Amino acid sequence: MSVRKPAVSGLFYPANAEDLSDTVSRYLATPASFDHNPKAIIAPHAGYIYSGSIAGVAYSALRNSAKRISKVVLLGPSHRVGFRGIAVPSSDEFSTPLGNIAIDAVNLGKLTLLPQVITLDSAHAQEHSLEVHLPFLQQCLDSFELTPLVIGDADAESVAEVLELLWGGEETLIVISTDLSHYHDYVTALEIDAATTREILALQHSLMGDQACGCKCVNGLLLLAGRKGMHISCLAQANSGDTAGDKRRVVGYASYALY
Repeated sequence: MSVRKPAVSGLFYPANAEDLSDTVSRYLATPASFDHNPKAIIAPHAGYIYSGSIAGVAYSALRNSAKRISKVVLLGPSHRVGFRGIAVPSSDEFSTPLGNIAIDAVNLGKLTLLPQVITLDSAHAQEHSLEVHLPFLQQCLDSFELTPLVIGDADAESVAEVLELLWGGEETLIVISTDLSHYHDYVTALEIDAATTREILALQHSLMGDQACGCKCVNGLLLLAGRKGMHISCLAQANSGDTAGDKRRVVGYASYALY
């Protein structure tokens, strides 16, 4: 049994299981005013003190559909390893302080058909963009299998093809991990991120890296969402100047739901 161990436990979120559970519960306590059952959510991946409250709003939107979800397809950008394509792990499970999550072997089997998908454990080993979402998923869902995908150099069509293959029915939730703009002053960030949200809500699949670090993941979802005639809502938006104080160099965050 091969287990991918946490890389940012104690850094991005509490390492103690009880503290982590309490923290996530607190972020989930402000429910989204959202009446639909999301097929997909887009949520941020910074340290919890920065973006946990924004992520929590996205996950709280699952409250009515959580019982039906048994598969999660989780996509996030690679921050540490450069590679072409989309990386899956060879691990059987991913671990957090809240326990282990089984990797979806059926989904990984399907992905072997696609040339853009590679097995690359180094892309997963230290990557936080997927890991920080796992405690939220563990807190919200009863039991689920995980398909973790780290996105390298991949165009929107390549990502959309993967999502289409794994789309499934109401048992499958798609989670896209991204932050918005990075390291502008507060006012500049507000302007950039507001424009980015307008593009996302219009299902424009041409975001660039200076707008969202997970632009490749988001673009793939938006491309497919447009083809499927889906609707999208912005559930919450802020930046680190709102959540952690310093307004001189901020990172933007937002949560969206697609249905």
